[in-house]
Amino acid sequence: MQGNGTGGTAGHRGDGGAGAQLEHPDFAVVRAAMPGLRLRATEFRGCATLIVEPKDLRAVMGLLRDDPRLGYDFLGDVVGIDYLNYPAKMPGRFGVVYPLISLGRQARFYVKVYLDPSVGTEGTAEDPALYLDSVTGLWPGAEWMEREVFDMFGIRFRNHPDLRRILLWESYPAHPLRKDYPLRGRGERETYKVVDRTDA
Repeated sequence: MQGNGTGGTAGHRGDGGAGAQLEHPDFAVVRAAMPGLRLRATEFRGCATLIVEPKDLRAVMGLLRDDPRLGYDFLGDVVGIDYLNYPAKMPGRFGVVYPLISLGRQARFYVKVYLDPSVGTEGTAEDPALYLDSVTGLWPGAEWMEREVFDMFGIRFRNHPDLRRILLWESYPAHPLRKDYPLRGRGERETYKVVDRTDA
């Protein structure tokens, strides 16, 4: 398995060593266990990231948790990224990153998925291309993390037990960490109703 930071096929370790073989041993374990999957990878300063196709995410995450050679039993976060206007070409507009930790092995590993929207991203329209399988069945603590990614980026998670906004109200007209959303909003702060003690 070789890869680079943008998910291409030219292998390197993220340190300029073009053509170098990726060295993290867990890459080989996943590749051997799932030979039919399209897997890409990158390493940078000792941080190993496995890039998977959205449809394969749940299976790969289950392997990383349950295989005794891997044992990634702690999910540190679920992180959304918008690459709109990023200077380098990326495999998708949005990325979702899962930092994993094996407490027994004291090892860290990252899994990343790229998604491309199929409808406009200015509002909150549900986009069938912006779906991932929830990992709450593997790590229950993912529930609030996935809700935050949904709230801020509009990425939805299948089989999530309670997928609703967590930071903003349900009728908020955008997903504000998308980079096509204005920094000052679209008038929400000017028209926001101030609640005082008489309304409480």
